[in-house]
Amino acid sequence: MKASLLFLLACTAVLAVGARADSPEEPKALVQKVQELAQKATDMAKDAFSRVRESEAAKQARQWLSDNAELAKQRLAWLKEQLAELLKKTPSA
Repeated sequence: MKASLLFLLACTAVLAVGARADSPEEPKALVQKVQELAQKATDMAKDAFSRVRESEAAKQARQWLSDNAELAKQRLAWLKEQLAELLKKTPSA
């Protein structure tokens, strides 16, 4: 995750340098362009964090399903045993 943030900051710096190269004589335009690029970088960072959160949530959901699937199998086996014992105790008609 730290590497992603460093990469994002590096991209922002490159974009700022590119903005300066595009308009070296107009400081107001340069500031505006840097602000726009910073906003794009912020949006990209938010998107990246969102994807990370989504992938972590998906991982937790898969783990939960996996854990509970095993528990469900165990409970079904227990119910099967209980049913078998109950059928043994019930007299045939």
